[in-house]
Amino acid sequence: MSDPHPGLSAREVAERVARGEVNDVPVRSSRSTADIVRANVFTRFNAIIGVLFLIILVVGPIQDGLFGFVIIANTAIGIVQELRAKKTLDSLALIGETRPTVRRDGTPTPVATGEIVLGDVIELGPGDKCVVDGEVLESDGLEIDESLLTGEADPVLKRPGDQVMSGSFVVAGGGAFTATKVGREAYAAQLAEEASRFTLVHSELRTGISQILKYVTWMMIPTAIGLIVSQLVVEENDWREAVRRMVAGIVPMVPEGLVLLTSVAFAIGVIRLGRKQCLVQELPAIEGLARVDVVCLDKTGTLTEGGMDVSELRVLPEAPADERYVRQVLGALGESDPRPNASLQAIIDAYPDGTGWRCTESLPFSSARKYSGATLDGPGAESGNWLLGAPDVLLPSGHATLTEIEDLNAQGLRVLLLARADRELADPRVAEGVRPTALVVLEQRLRSDAADTLRYFAEQNVSAKVISGDNAVSVGAVAAKLALPGAGAPVDARRLPAERDAMAEALDEGAVFGRVTPQQKRDMVGALQSRGHTVAMTGDGVNDVLALKDADIGVSMGSGSEATRAVAQIVLLNNSFATLPSVVAEGRRVIGNITRVATLFLTKTVYSVLLAVLVVCTRVPYPFLPRHLTLLSTLTIGVPAFFLALAPNKERARPHFVRRVMRYAVPSGLIAGGATFATYLLSRHHYSGAGALDAETSVATLTLFLITMWVLAIIARPYTWWRVALVAAMGAGFLIVLVTPWLQRFFALKLVGTTMPWAAVAIAAVAAVALESSWRWVSRRFPP
Repeated sequence: MSDPHPGLSAREVAERVARGEVNDVPVRSSRSTADIVRANVFTRFNAIIGVLFLIILVVGPIQDGLFGFVIIANTAIGIVQELRAKKTLDSLALIGETRPTVRRDGTPTPVATGEIVLGDVIELGPGDKCVVDGEVLESDGLEIDESLLTGEADPVLKRPGDQVMSGSFVVAGGGAFTATKVGREAYAAQLAEEASRFTLVHSELRTGISQILKYVTWMMIPTAIGLIVSQLVVEENDWREAVRRMVAGIVPMVPEGLVLLTSVAFAIGVIRLGRKQCLVQELPAIEGLARVDVVCLDKTGTLTEGGMDVSELRVLPEAPADERYVRQVLGALGESDPRPNASLQAIIDAYPDGTGWRCTESLPFSSARKYSGATLDGPGAESGNWLLGAPDVLLPSGHATLTEIEDLNAQGLRVLLLARADRELADPRVAEGVRPTALVVLEQRLRSDAADTLRYFAEQNVSAKVISGDNAVSVGAVAAKLALPGAGAPVDARRLPAERDAMAEALDEGAVFGRVTPQQKRDMVGALQSRGHTVAMTGDGVNDVLALKDADIGVSMGSGSEATRAVAQIVLLNNSFATLPSVVAEGRRVIGNITRVATLFLTKTVYSVLLAVLVVCTRVPYPFLPRHLTLLSTLTIGVPAFFLALAPNKERARPHFVRRVMRYAVPSGLIAGGATFATYLLSRHHYSGAGALDAETSVATLTLFLITMWVLAIIARPYTWWRVALVAAMGAGFLIVLVTPWLQRFFALKLVGTTMPWAAVAIAAVAAVALESSWRWVSRRFPP
């Protein structure tokens, strides 16, 4: 074998950097600062509110423009929280960043992806992702999967001179390639621009809010036009008052804080998970995992720790070899693979002595084959082809040794067979007719936190399916130790039906599946999705990549291969499966709380539109000034919504976000608007003379406040001490405004007499009964 290529020298690298021949595609884990500011400032509703704010600044007084300052504060909060989330994401992405091994001056050196230059020699091993385009320089059984780019599922054997494309990954063997295209010229540069993500998570929450905002916009336009015309006609002698009341009618139609609170809830979720070393590569993935009802787990690296120990070596009676000879063969096999997997590493640690043996050819391990091999020249001038892999793959069905192996598998032990092959390694039928020599018994280390995590999923009605390439009985025994329901009936995936519906039925019934090929993992995810399941897939090896990509949510371990980390939406940087419940809980908190606060915001939109329509139809002055509705929105929506959006919430995420929000918001808004307008009309008959409109506005404000406080009290359920305190504090805030003289003047809010204020309270009480009745009726008639 020729000497390996030394790679570029430091001087050559510097020259290429100077010429700009660098892999400068930015791999971003989040939006840029400019994008965040732009997304929070330049919104459709900010534009509407901004124009209305400028109008109020012209006509005055300033207290009627308070809503503008609230919008500025909201936007600033949204930007700050998203920037905090970006900082967390970027720092975590840096920790989990791919660092390819590049040869420079003859020395292999890990470098950042962006530091690769044209002509660099990049080393490859199992699980490594090709980060730039290139030409194969060295190949030792190098097999590359290009399915993420071409859709072709079968790995491609690469020889010197063959092309490799960025975005593909190594499934077996090793080698090196020369970078021929870097930066934006690379085949998959557009994937790098999207932070190496090949799929984008669907967010029902964001889609639903966009849909709601579209409906609101279409409702606002004709209503606002009607309101503008009616107020100019009604208040023909005082155009400033007409403008103020027109603005007061339009501003509350805008659910301006809803988008802000969604962004803030997602951003704070990212920050909270970041503290637990969980990198969320796509924000809606938090929401997606909360909707998951099936979690597919890879045993190795998820339920068990990555490392293994050789617990026993059994030389088979029919083998013409002693234990010392077998140990040397195993040692030589270990030395033949420069990048051993966990099983081979355990053998290397147990049998480090392969002295006197020389490897002339090797067959790297492949998840599809389930075995590896090498041609070894022994010290006595003997030569032989050796295979090491799954006994039930290498041995024919019914072989006597398989019974012994089944007993070991039933104890949760992993067993590899060392066998001598009569055919050449390059022969596709090399595994046929092998002569079994010895059994290597491996003990797997269970993760200490796996049992608690599985218990959590069981309590949350999330089905856990263990899908592994190992022997089914062995996997079942491991799952049984962790008390996984259904572990007692493991299924050998080679007996699963290929037809999707039949496979889905088998998957629904079973919990543990062994001898699953990488393509089967992908098919199993598709079969579960065909039954309406939302599927999360965890994994850390190259054999998991296809399934991770197709799953609704892909979860990779931080120590996993570069390929798995690239396609996963969530990366557990601390390699702890126990972090998953935190992600599920965070998603449930976000979805449950946004559903709550969306009902508050849209109740306001509905009653604002109804009030505007009633005002247009009856040709009366709009009952409120902007300052009144700013006060009500702050106390009954803005402040409480912020706390409710960030509160703990373990309620399981349910579909149909828009329907679930509108079924409560519409009746609540209609009741609130109708009752408030009834109070207003009643007060117009009761009050007369100078200051009558101010008195009418005050009692209408009192009615609307009491009704919306009742809506808040309903949404705040189930009560905890802090929720009760929150509702009480908002009520106290309004009371302070009513009894403090300077606040009365500031907000133009003064109750006149006792008859109408008590009538307002009575109307609000009737409305509260109607609210309770409608909410119960809606819950029965339109269950979530």
